[in-house]
Amino acid sequence: MLLMQLETPEKFSFLHIAHHVAKSDGKMGNREKRKIEDYCTEMGIDNIIFDDENYSIDKCLSKFKTQKSQKILLLEIMLLIHVDDTFNNSEHKLLEIISKKFNFNEMQVKYASTWGKAVSALREQALLIIDNS
Repeated sequence: MLLMQLETPEKFSFLHIAHHVAKSDGKMGNREKRKIEDYCTEMGIDNIIFDDENYSIDKCLSKFKTQKSQKILLLEIMLLIHVDDTFNNSEHKLLEIISKKFNFNEMQVKYASTWGKAVSALREQALLIIDNS
């Protein structure tokens, strides 16, 4: 929804972060896989082969230069976090890193989380309507 506004290097960094989030609980579920595929379609890029061993959150975050792109990252990562109806410890830690790096306050993170939950729920409803037609 918002990802088309990112610059190309930001899109690929976002995709790396998204893969990290999706695998943070030890496995990538079907909802997370589908959401990442949706992200790729939206951004007009091919999916990546995520290399956890060479992944660097700091390197990925350094690509997001503007406040606008940083906020887009926060919102879209919140949507991915909530797509599987869980918010695990690894995801909390990642959000702390992002918040600290981009100076997001607690209220901004809370609003982004609320938005992510709502959009995720609406997305699931839409998929049920589409898939059950």
